[in-house]
Amino acid sequence: MNYYLKKYSSLAVLALFISFVSQFASAQTGPYPNRPIKIIIPFPPGNTTDIMTRLIAPKLQERLGQAIVVENKPGGAGTVGMEFVAKSKPDGYTLVASQGGNMVVLPHTSKNVPYNPITDFTSIALSTYNYQVITASNQTPFKTFSQMIEWAKANPGQLTVASNGEGGFPHIVFEHLAKTAGITFTHVPYKGSAQIVTDMVGGQVMTSVDGVSGPAPHIRSGSIRLLAISNKSKVPEWPNTPTVSETIAGWTSNGWFGYSGPAGMNKDIVRKLNVEINRAMNSPEVVEQLKTYGLEVVSEPPEYYDRVLKEDYARYGKLVKDINYVPH
Repeated sequence: MNYYLKKYSSLAVLALFISFVSQFASAQTGPYPNRPIKIIIPFPPGNTTDIMTRLIAPKLQERLGQAIVVENKPGGAGTVGMEFVAKSKPDGYTLVASQGGNMVVLPHTSKNVPYNPITDFTSIALSTYNYQVITASNQTPFKTFSQMIEWAKANPGQLTVASNGEGGFPHIVFEHLAKTAGITFTHVPYKGSAQIVTDMVGGQVMTSVDGVSGPAPHIRSGSIRLLAISNKSKVPEWPNTPTVSETIAGWTSNGWFGYSGPAGMNKDIVRKLNVEINRAMNSPEVVEQLKTYGLEVVSEPPEYYDRVLKEDYARYGKLVKDINYVPH
């Protein structure tokens, strides 16, 4: 009798274990998403991708029914956060706010980029286009962009220009601008926009090239001066600010931001994320808020982002060679 009781008890325990494992497996393979989604920002707080992602996160959370965790992993001009996501499981639960700088520029300008932007990521959604702004400390001897060019020509190499990292998108933008304008300058790399603005206000660096979101509040407050924008035409947000092309004929530069995941993601998950990111980005309040940061919302399928990524990767590879930039 005891033998049968023991046998029955063992079978009951085994049945409970199998049931538990089955339920756990079902939870892991149930409809996506069934647990929190992490979006990595490869820059410090206050960066354009940080602002944009925190704007849409609540809307994604509402639509997807799971927490959206926004986590900053700065370092290496964005490469630390990008590498982290490239090496993550392609299950749709770890994404990255990607941008032109660390996807199509840095791989050509740095010898130490630990990922391949074409093969190590899944394109999910190209979210916005943007332009760069040229700003200056109020302590500089020039007050306009054309005066800055004249001063730089008269003082070779003495113009200090801050950007968010050696070989990053803003840096290469200014390298191209300088070569076109016939000036030389001293580059001062930073990890993010916040410290750039602090040092510009203090007069430690003369000028900067950056996306507009970080410096915008300081431009409006008058603590730093907006000299020019890289857009091909003037924008409503800064109606009195000239374009670079008004001084350097034909010169323009626009960047982009998007969302990517590790290579090998399920196509249905990618499509679902694309639809919901596009929906969140197109919320009227998000569109209006992003306009103040110089961002134009894009709503296209994943294939569009993939095409832009590959085309720009080739284009900036050629540009880096044309300006004789030596990878570091």
